[in-house]
Amino acid sequence: MEERTGRVRLIGIIQCDFAKERCSGFACINSFTNRIDAFEDYAEDGIMAVPFNCGGCPGRRISRTAAHLAKRAKRKAGIEKDEIVIHLASCMATDNGHYPPCPHLGYIEKILARKGFRVRKGSYRSKTAQKRREDGVYDAFDWKCGQ
Repeated sequence: MEERTGRVRLIGIIQCDFAKERCSGFACINSFTNRIDAFEDYAEDGIMAVPFNCGGCPGRRISRTAAHLAKRAKRKAGIEKDEIVIHLASCMATDNGHYPPCPHLGYIEKILARKGFRVRKGSYRSKTAQKRREDGVYDAFDWKCGQ
């Protein structure tokens, strides 16, 4: 996937609909607020975070919600689409305590790319999941590349 760079003013964090049945999303927003884990490269102040869920398999709400996010961001805050980065939360993108990575990840990335969004993988880095990655129980994940 093409990596575009430029000013970031808004980060959308898409969380797994199934994981959201038991997860408040606190860890993702805490990671963003403290600029740790997948958000450590966002040093600028004034970046807004907007969490939302995928809408269930195979990501049935993503196209509509991402389009709505871009429309509202432009209208209400003057934020252009190229100033938005969408993060696929760790519950979707990594092998973790919720589930293995989303089986529809490639499809979801394709939808977002076609809509013109920059996409990154990962949000919160769980210490337990990281230990299990190191022990070979979970698949590895490169937090710098989002792979």
